[in-house]
Amino acid sequence: MRRALFLDRDGVINVDQAYVYRREDFEFMPGVFDLVRAARATAHAVVVVTNQAGIGRGMYTEDEFQSLTAWMCSAFAEQGAAIDRVYHCPTHPTAGIGAYRVDSPMRKPGPGMLLLARDELGLDLAASTLLGDKLSDVQAGLAAGVGRNLLLGTPVAVPAGVRVVPDLASAQRWLESTGATR
Repeated sequence: MRRALFLDRDGVINVDQAYVYRREDFEFMPGVFDLVRAARATAHAVVVVTNQAGIGRGMYTEDEFQSLTAWMCSAFAEQGAAIDRVYHCPTHPTAGIGAYRVDSPMRKPGPGMLLLARDELGLDLAASTLLGDKLSDVQAGLAAGVGRNLLLGTPVAVPAGVRVVPDLASAQRWLESTGATR
């Protein structure tokens, strides 16, 4: 089994500008390519797990999300920082429209996307790392049994087993210092 670096999208890969679905609104976070290259260099799978309630709310379509995702993945590949897979949950338990109004275990803080990635990619969650910018991200990691859960941002009250890092460069240094990328 292989370990992985799980990344949230909005707020970790790109600047969170609320419901980003167009290239012109997508701004990569400083240090994200370096972080992914460091994970790739040590044979980690790199997996994006992202809630995309904008689809369920009718703000953009699955096709628009998939088009942006293909472009984003190509940008990573061009930087020598390939992404293995992107999982997304388009539902919202209260604001979703029609079939998208559902309380899905795939939606973080539920562990569904992480468990699906484990099963489809043969991942060792206990040896893996998750980096998110919201408590729901790290709660999903904890619920799935991810061994290292990092919260990007300023220090807040966090659950046991979660470490706060101020930026992506710090996340990369922490991973390297703990042996998570060796």
